[in-house]
Amino acid sequence: MLFLHGFPETLHAWKDISLVLGKDYEVHAFDWPGYGLSSRLPAGKFSYAPQDYARVLKAYIDKAGIDRSRLVIYATDIGALPALLLALEEPGIARTIIVGDFAPFDRPQYMHENLQGLKSKPSSDLIHASMNRNRDEILENAFRRGLPKNEQFDLSPELKDDMLRGWSQDGLTSADAFYHYYSHFTRDQKYFESHLARLKTPVKVIWGEKDFYINKEMGVEFAKKANIEFTLLPHLGHYPHLQDPKQTIAEIQASFSSR
Repeated sequence: MLFLHGFPETLHAWKDISLVLGKDYEVHAFDWPGYGLSSRLPAGKFSYAPQDYARVLKAYIDKAGIDRSRLVIYATDIGALPALLLALEEPGIARTIIVGDFAPFDRPQYMHENLQGLKSKPSSDLIHASMNRNRDEILENAFRRGLPKNEQFDLSPELKDDMLRGWSQDGLTSADAFYHYYSHFTRDQKYFESHLARLKTPVKVIWGEKDFYINKEMGVEFAKKANIEFTLLPHLGHYPHLQDPKQTIAEIQASFSSR
């Protein structure tokens, strides 16, 4: 089992789920470059693009010696497209890939206006600067947006501390990494869509019904075009694995028992 986190998370987003699944499965997670305590090369040496993250993912799987024939990848937000890009090149990279709440295609109309703005200049520079100025607000409220008060949830102190500690390392912030990712996002989305017919790895799409950042219609279109299963998660937002860990655990256990 390999978990791939999103923005502004770190690998600690998976801790509680991993403790449960770790009783029966070998569980892996890592910090993407630019997040947590990962290495942070200057953008001139590493682009932080989805394609570059795909290469990081392959290197991790190879280095860890994971049995690809038994591997289930669960990838959310910025972690999902890299997993799928890798699957285009290496269909046997995993037994199953579960993805959700992300943007596989260049469909700005399905994305929150700030995410739309990050895809091109000059708006991307303004949003980038704002994100760096508002670190504390992002880490406190990014997970609550779009959810009614009674459905909002608290993060573990450990995850909060890890995101705060890992926000800025070696002169590069998580907002910087996110900005660089988005500067290449449209290119990699278009590449993925134009080569979608090459996607042979079994994939399942799950989506929070109340995702504030990326409308569920993005997931519906992707699942339809790729002819894969789509599951809508009632009452959940952009971070289903944090809001309802039991649902995520059940989804993963089902993927191991299938086929």
